[in-house]
Amino acid sequence: MRITPKKYHEHYHIRSATENDAKTLSEVRLQIDGETEHLDREQGEAYISELGFKQIIKDDTEHMNHLFLVAEVNEKIVGFARCEGSSLKRTAHKVEFGVCVLKKYWGYGIGKNLLKESIRWADAHDMKKMTLSVLETNQTAIKLYEKYGFEVEGILKKDKRLSDGNYYHTILMARFHG
Repeated sequence: MRITPKKYHEHYHIRSATENDAKTLSEVRLQIDGETEHLDREQGEAYISELGFKQIIKDDTEHMNHLFLVAEVNEKIVGFARCEGSSLKRTAHKVEFGVCVLKKYWGYGIGKNLLKESIRWADAHDMKKMTLSVLETNQTAIKLYEKYGFEVEGILKKDKRLSDGNYYHTILMARFHG
């Protein structure tokens, strides 16, 4: 599925990903994975190549319950978000949301606006439930998700081991529509 591009301030805009973005997305994802422990992967793990991203973008464009958005600053991709739905009838009413932004661009509302556009799309397409997972240490993200109607559904205890050697919980959150 695609959205109409939207400009935020004069600094950046959000649009649907195209297959031409695949190489850059592969590079940006690899960089982001090395900048934060808030995500599931360490840098280089579960690497997605340009070809892999082309297939993801193609699939997300063709499926009505998938969305792949990118945020650009001066025509450079600095972050992205995905909503991935299921083809199974029993779970076709929900999508899973994920987002990441280059650390250099944190604090500009990019993640928030990727979330808002994803929510707008999900509501417009009558998705009854959006889910996400967030590490307990990412309090900024948790507060943002709560502000936009997400609630805690569960906790995966001692789910992630970070570089300090300690184990942390993953918070499962959901937002309901309709």
